[in-house]
Amino acid sequence: MNAPAAAAIPTPSPHALPVEPAGPRCSGVVVPLATPLSAIDTLDVAALERLVEHVIDGGVDAIFLLGTTGEGPSLSHATQRDLVRHVARQARQRVPVLVGITDPSFAESLAIAEWAAGEGAAAVVVAPPYYFPAAQDALVEWTRGLAERVPLPLVLYNIPELTKTSFAADSLRALADCPNIVGLKDSSDDMAYFAEAVAIARERRPDWSVLVGPELRAPETHALGGHGVVPGGANVYPRLFADLNAALLRGDSADAASLHDRVRMLGALYSVGTLPGRVVVGIKTALAEMGICQALTATPLERLDGDQRRQVREILARLGL
Repeated sequence: MNAPAAAAIPTPSPHALPVEPAGPRCSGVVVPLATPLSAIDTLDVAALERLVEHVIDGGVDAIFLLGTTGEGPSLSHATQRDLVRHVARQARQRVPVLVGITDPSFAESLAIAEWAAGEGAAAVVVAPPYYFPAAQDALVEWTRGLAERVPLPLVLYNIPELTKTSFAADSLRALADCPNIVGLKDSSDDMAYFAEAVAIARERRPDWSVLVGPELRAPETHALGGHGVVPGGANVYPRLFADLNAALLRGDSADAASLHDRVRMLGALYSVGTLPGRVVVGIKTALAEMGICQALTATPLERLDGDQRRQVREILARLGL
């Protein structure tokens, strides 16, 4: 049974911090949903419906669209909107839907945020704009301006491996003054940074959610005071992560260790391929082997050969999938 988590992300006042901040606005297992495709930029709606039901039935606490696993930056703006519309309507408020709005264009980030709000999303998520690297003072100004304009709570997304720019700790401190910024998803795999982010949230914004991206770090970040995990593997095996989160919350170290071993087994999917993007390729190939969607990606990522697909099937078999 999945442990209770924040069921929604309440919209904060755009003008002032709450007088008595609540706890974290989002916690538990937030699945960064893969985007099923029937062609390079065409949603496979039937497969998308299967995937959404699969992760909700598996006990996830929220769905995050248009992130790295969802190949958000590789989809056209029209397809991004189609994805948000279909998932928000299918989720039907059973779980909150968070929408990635990362784009080199400020105007496009704002436009997808406005679309997401109209479709009933709970929050939007933004990483530093990529291509041109930004100085930290300029990044703070850019992010503050976006936070003041988006119609939904904003979660920061730290993934320097792909954006080449990080939200530095001092920038987090500065942005904690923005009432519409409500948390951080950290995919840096830097535990010292994560611990500092948790400390900043405790000191400045106890209502912030501080979530980790790399799923193997879930127990470690829980011990540091993190509020949950955003695991790509939850597309494939959502119940595993829901059960691990529940074990961590109730302090069952033996059960958590056993479940974490299975997370490691699942993580073997990410080393079947050899090129950048192999995490997305591993997840989509596993979903294809499970009959949920095709392995087609929106980006020119590698395609696994017959022997590699056999390895994926063996990993799934070891996990009982």
